[in-house]
Amino acid sequence: MRLLVTRPEEDSTPLADALAALGHEAVMAPLLTIRFFDDAPLPEGAWQALLVTSANGARALGRREDARPLLQLPVFAVGAASADAARAAGFAHVEAAGGDVEALAGHVSEALAPGGGPLLHVAGSAVAGDLAALLGAKGFRMERAVLYEATLAKTLPGVAREALEGGTLDGVVLYSPRTARAFASLVTAAGLEACVSGLAAYCLSPAVAAALERLPGLTVKIARQPDQAGLLCLLPS
Repeated sequence: MRLLVTRPEEDSTPLADALAALGHEAVMAPLLTIRFFDDAPLPEGAWQALLVTSANGARALGRREDARPLLQLPVFAVGAASADAARAAGFAHVEAAGGDVEALAGHVSEALAPGGGPLLHVAGSAVAGDLAALLGAKGFRMERAVLYEATLAKTLPGVAREALEGGTLDGVVLYSPRTARAFASLVTAAGLEACVSGLAAYCLSPAVAAALERLPGLTVKIARQPDQAGLLCLLPS
């Protein structure tokens, strides 16, 4: 299969490698560009643990000298990819949840006690779900450090347009509601709705699938578990 990959550049290559291992070809057309806020202050506190809801949150910490004192703290990551990025950034005590913020909140509440201290959530300027509310309902205090932003593409990348117009794609891989909405919006703006009709959209979660409502011609497939392994299981071998 030939699949359009819309992930940011930092995440596209590992996904392309995983697709290639299954016999599929990736057409990389990032719809998000990551910009790190290296000068943003890190909040000070007696943190009980760090929470990471994307691989870019872990990468943001790994870039900073002033984050080195945090390396001994336990890290609770939303999923396997975020956990791997945290380990690559130098964190030794990393646990992965089930792939979404609800699973992360549940994992944290089982592993930690509210009285053990506040939690620091390293995040981007746009977040999915309300982790603070989920944990607050369980008695935890959480502060968010915004250390990067993901900027949406303003037009459909040329490689994506060419592949859609040429009818050379079998599907598109989508990891977040924000990216899925951007894909639908940019395809519509380019007048290419007919070109996606019949393509398969491989979605990480129901929320991602719901963001594609502007493109009813897609055949939507949803991973049984919200992580890359679950998504790859949707693909034919």
